[in-house]
Amino acid sequence: MFGSRKFPGGVHPHEGENGKRVNGGNAIVTLPAPARVIIPLSQHIGAPAKALVKKGDSVRIGQVIGQASGFVSANVHASVSGKVWDVQPCLLANGTAVPAVIIDNNYKDEWVELDPAAQPESLSADELRKIITDAGIVGLGGATFPTAVKLNPAQGKTIETLVINGAECEPYLTADHRLMVERTKEILQGITIVMKALGIGKAIIGVENNKRDAIAALTAAAGAGITVKGLPVRYPQGGEKQLVYALTRKKVPAGGLPLDVGVAVCNVGTMFAVQQAVCEGRPLIERVVTVGGLVNQPGNFMVRIGATVEQLLDACDGVQKGVKQLIYGGPMMGMAIARTDIPVTKGCSGILALGEEAKEPLESACIRCGRCLRACPMKLMPAKLDALSRAQRFEEAEKLGVMNCMECGACTFICPAKRSLTQSCRTAKKVINTRRKQAAEKKGD
Repeated sequence: MFGSRKFPGGVHPHEGENGKRVNGGNAIVTLPAPARVIIPLSQHIGAPAKALVKKGDSVRIGQVIGQASGFVSANVHASVSGKVWDVQPCLLANGTAVPAVIIDNNYKDEWVELDPAAQPESLSADELRKIITDAGIVGLGGATFPTAVKLNPAQGKTIETLVINGAECEPYLTADHRLMVERTKEILQGITIVMKALGIGKAIIGVENNKRDAIAALTAAAGAGITVKGLPVRYPQGGEKQLVYALTRKKVPAGGLPLDVGVAVCNVGTMFAVQQAVCEGRPLIERVVTVGGLVNQPGNFMVRIGATVEQLLDACDGVQKGVKQLIYGGPMMGMAIARTDIPVTKGCSGILALGEEAKEPLESACIRCGRCLRACPMKLMPAKLDALSRAQRFEEAEKLGVMNCMECGACTFICPAKRSLTQSCRTAKKVINTRRKQAAEKKGD
């Protein structure tokens, strides 16, 4: 029905000469631990972690400093050893202030005692989920949903297939690409562990065809029950609904989850983290981040959680002339930031220094071309939703499905009138969610 696109809608953003081609061949470089880390207690979907340390406490690498405070929550660990300078609010890339544990590094690299599984294959599903829970692992593709929760479906729900997201469809980003090439065996071992935790025998890894070396490496090493499939290069191929359809031809219902069609979706970076937790005993204290765009030495870096944007830019020998905007994440779904003391969190896949392409264009009137409608992977009507949001007619926007907007930015990218379509949908969703919360609280009173 949709030809070679594999999923409805989508766009193919142009990256320019500073895009994936620059960083795709750059091996992962492990950065030294910074002098100070700022570790937010809320860097995942769900309830913030509860601080277990206070100012003046000594901590070791891997120590739990924030304890999950609900079923949908995640532990947070110290990424350096040293002394807690303070527990105070810090600013995240989205502009919100959340409590954070600030640790001064003593450079002794003192770890807590690790407990790797000698025989991971002998562990039960419950034991594997507990290790993943204790390690604070969340979705590293950006969604940051606690992984152990995803691997423990509600009663009545059955998972038959594990879909692994190796698409990395956003321009510039190559962190997952390098992981798939350099840590192939670990990723595949992580997939096998998750398959056992789910009690299933089938996994499909989807990788866009612009990563031929990753496809070849994964295919050569894949074990029983694991299939690798190349996908056309089209954004947002990595959206979970789009990826599930492309790989299984199952359609996730509007407002639903992959779980509703018997599928669990995880990122390749998450699978690496699972392997590290189970086989090495290491909690999630670091991740790979792409730094690209107008920087002097672009690269892919293994960096400690809590390091700052400034450290990453310094590792690239600074930025070039002509930088107009720093982006935390990818250029399509990332967030513009105006400061470099923002910490790297579990969901940070990239830091980009962009030039003229990042300048906010002047809007003009909608010309009714329909390009946004054709580009929307969720089959929404972005122009109509934009008009309703600007008119504050949020109930009508809700009826037209604005809550199904995945905020991928495809509509804004393709719009010849440069309308802020995605931003309008985001605003409408925030208002609707706020009203729902207020209504629920009023009902509870």
